[in-house]
Amino acid sequence: MNKQSYNLAFVFPGQGSQSVGMLNELAASYPEVKHIFERASDALSKDLWSLVSNGSEQELNQTENTQPIMLAAGFAVWNVWCQHSTVRPDWVAGHSLGEYTALVCASAIHFEEAIKLVAIRGQLMQEAVPAGTGAMAAILGLENHEVVKACNEAADNEIVSAVNFNSTGQVVIAGHVAAVERAMAIAKTMGAKRAVLLPVSVPSHCALMRPAAEKLNEYLQNTAINTPKMTLIHNVDVASHSAEVIRHALKEQLYRPVNWADSVKFMNDQGVTRFVECGPGKVLIGLNKRIAKEAAHYSIYNPETLNEALEKIHD
Repeated sequence: MNKQSYNLAFVFPGQGSQSVGMLNELAASYPEVKHIFERASDALSKDLWSLVSNGSEQELNQTENTQPIMLAAGFAVWNVWCQHSTVRPDWVAGHSLGEYTALVCASAIHFEEAIKLVAIRGQLMQEAVPAGTGAMAAILGLENHEVVKACNEAADNEIVSAVNFNSTGQVVIAGHVAAVERAMAIAKTMGAKRAVLLPVSVPSHCALMRPAAEKLNEYLQNTAINTPKMTLIHNVDVASHSAEVIRHALKEQLYRPVNWADSVKFMNDQGVTRFVECGPGKVLIGLNKRIAKEAAHYSIYNPETLNEALEKIHD
C-alpha cells in the first residue's frame, strides 16, 4: 500500500534541463522509461525518444519539441519511482513547464492529454515570437530588485522583464533579443557575477507571450482537469487550486513570472524537509539547496541517483 509523506515534495524541471542522451542510463535499466516515451510518441505521431537519443541539440531545444519531451521525461522518472517505492509525496510543484508534469503526476491531467497540450503550448509560443526575435538569460549575483531595475533601464520601447525568480542571486530575464542583451550589459555594470543566454527558442513568462496565452486558454477550456491528489503549488501565485482555477493559473503562467524561490520556501515553511527533483538534470536541486538550506535534497535521473533516493526516502 502506498504511503503519502507530508514532509516530502517532488519537483519537476522545465525547459533548460534537456540534453541529448538524457535518461539513456535509466532507460537501459528500467523499461518504464521507454514505455512512457512510446505513449507520448503515439499521442503526437512523432518519435520523441529518437529525438532525445539521436536528435541534434538544435532540434531538442525547439520549444515545440522540448515541451512534450521534458513532460515525458519527468513522468517517466516518476513512473520508475512509483514502480519501486511505496512512498508518495504530499507536495508537488514544477518549474514553468514542469508544472504540467506535476499536474500529470498528481492525476489532475491525463498524460496523453497533457502531452498534446504542451505540444500545442510550444507551437503557440513559437508562433507568438518567431525564432530569433526573443531570448532569455540568467543573471547571477544581483538582488531581485536590481535585476528588475536593469530590465527597466534596458527596455527602450522593447520588452524585457524579470521572469524567473529562481533563488537568491539567480533571476532569469526574457524579452526581445536586443533588450535582453542590453539588460545583461547593464546587470554586469551593476555587479552581476554572470549574465548567460539560455538555450531556449522563445522568451517565456514575459508580455510577449500574452497572445499565446489567450490562444492556449481555448485549449485549456477543452482539457479535462481534476483536483490534484497531492498539494500542488503553482508558479504564478505560490498557492494550490481547484480544477477550474488551475486553468486560469496555467494561462497566466505563460506571461507572468515563475516564483520558484517563494514556492520552495513556502513548502519548506509548511513542514517539507525533503525535496526530490524528478527528471533529467540537476538544475532544481542546485536552486533548492540555496532556498531551503536545512532540508534534504535529492535528484533522480539515472540508476545511481534513483538508488540513493530509494535508500534514503522511506517511511
